[in-house]
Amino acid sequence: MRGAVIHAPRDVRFETLADPKIVHPTDAIIRTAVTCVCGSDLWPYRGLEPIGDPHPMGHEYVGFVEEVGSEVTGLRPGQFVVGSFATSDNTCANCRNGFPSSCLHREFMSSCQAEYVRIPNAHGTLVATDEVPGEEFWPGLLAVSDVMGTGWWAADAAEVGPGSTALVVGDGAVGLCAVIAAKERGAERIIVMSRHASRQELAREFGATDVVTERGDQGVARIKDLTGGIGADSVLECVGTAEAMRQALHGARPGGSVGFVGVPHEVAVDGQELFFSHVGLRGGPAPVRRYLPDLIERVLAGRIDPGKVFDLTLPLDDVAEGYRAMDERRAIKTLLTP
Repeated sequence: MRGAVIHAPRDVRFETLADPKIVHPTDAIIRTAVTCVCGSDLWPYRGLEPIGDPHPMGHEYVGFVEEVGSEVTGLRPGQFVVGSFATSDNTCANCRNGFPSSCLHREFMSSCQAEYVRIPNAHGTLVATDEVPGEEFWPGLLAVSDVMGTGWWAADAAEVGPGSTALVVGDGAVGLCAVIAAKERGAERIIVMSRHASRQELAREFGATDVVTERGDQGVARIKDLTGGIGADSVLECVGTAEAMRQALHGARPGGSVGFVGVPHEVAVDGQELFFSHVGLRGGPAPVRRYLPDLIERVLAGRIDPGKVFDLTLPLDDVAEGYRAMDERRAIKTLLTP
């Protein structure tokens, strides 16, 4: 088969790889329907995370079951499935407590920008749709496998509820999906921090009521102006930089909550400042598997359309251009078709 391999910063190649095989009896092999490039893939692409030896890339996927291991139940060849970037058995204590992304048998997916993918813990990770959905739904279902699920986790962790004011820090795919999540969870006001006109337009389409273009102290002052001088009830940090975390913590009202889902890079939190702010802080890898049945239903019912974050579609063999476009901010998120 063929798939994406990263060799060095800004060096992604489409290469011939070994076909995936069943390794454990709990594995499944899927044929990729669509996959994509994630914003978090840009960290190693930009040289901000170590790459080491050349290795496959990608952790978002939907596809068709090709083969299942002897211990996989509830799945059969031919089914259309949606999974998570973090695999889970869905039976361990952490899974039962609602955090499958901390499953005791977790594996992070890392080879999904390819024609075929091995899925560990398939019986607990994959959710099959009742029938093969129309191709028009595939982008939205692909978003559910990571960015929509992560945006929902940001809203959940930040305790967005009916009538609340939510602040979304970040206008990438996760931030835009976080706007959808805040709207679906009943937020009355949704403020998004964005400096890009096309992303601001999509954020408003998804439910944003206000846009803040300022950063730093000016950004915080603008947020306070919009919230009666106190800050937002819920803040959804969807970037992972030190600047974004500062904006999030300073943009929350006393007693408010911050959900941080951007993978932290050089982020440090001042304990004294957090202590006296009365702000709650929760984050981590999104427990996407917990949300999959609900989010799949919302997509198939046409209630949400997170697939709109894909504003560039390319054949899988042009994956390197997909990375370049996102790196240069010519695209929010690249959809790849095998």
